[in-house]
Amino acid sequence: MRAVITAGGLVDGAFAAAIGTRVKALAPFGARTLLDVVLDACASAGIDGVAVIGDAEVRAHLGTRESVRIIDAALDGRENVLRALDAWPGERFVYLTSDMPFASAAGLRDVIERSGELALSMALADVDEYAARFPGAPEHSVALSGERVANGNAFVIAPEAVRPAHAFATKLFEARKSLPRLALLLGPSLCLRYVLKRLTIADLEAYGTRRLRVRVGALRGCDPGLCYDVDTLADYTYACAHAEGTA
Repeated sequence: MRAVITAGGLVDGAFAAAIGTRVKALAPFGARTLLDVVLDACASAGIDGVAVIGDAEVRAHLGTRESVRIIDAALDGRENVLRALDAWPGERFVYLTSDMPFASAAGLRDVIERSGELALSMALADVDEYAARFPGAPEHSVALSGERVANGNAFVIAPEAVRPAHAFATKLFEARKSLPRLALLLGPSLCLRYVLKRLTIADLEAYGTRRLRVRVGALRGCDPGLCYDVDTLADYTYACAHAEGTA
């Protein structure tokens, strides 16, 4: 199994001042960086090749780290999504973001093992398990037709899904944390179901399968550590405090 990690995201203002860099992936987390946490999880999970989408600062940080290939990041985040999709031509890979401070090898192995029959899969965690793991954390959950889940930042992608995914991967990726944006992206029928609180995960799976013409599915009950990501300074502050409190 291969992996690609997007590490091109930049922050500014108080967030950049707090972490000492504009590159979010290089935010300190204990003795490591956020990016190091994800890379170490990949290595321990037995992933034998990792591509990282990053800039010169990321390249300098990684140095000659074994089994890691650097792909230059673009200024446009959407272009970085496409570069990530093209990182491993003809191979199955797991697509990860670099801002998961609690990513684990066990969580990655579980996602990879359970994605076997799917061409494109996304990790989801049970919201109660997420809340128990991260009590008092900033909100990261979404609700669909009475089912509340935490969206993950791990996607397993088969070779046959790459080409069809190109057409709307950037829009889907940008909307993945906002159910209203997802509903609007997916058309009036699903948008209406969302408004009526009838939109289900199965509806989204079926739409993805029809749109991409490959089997698309959600993986419920995944490790909550794959769902906690650092989008804001508040997310980062909580993660650091939580890690210290559970060490």
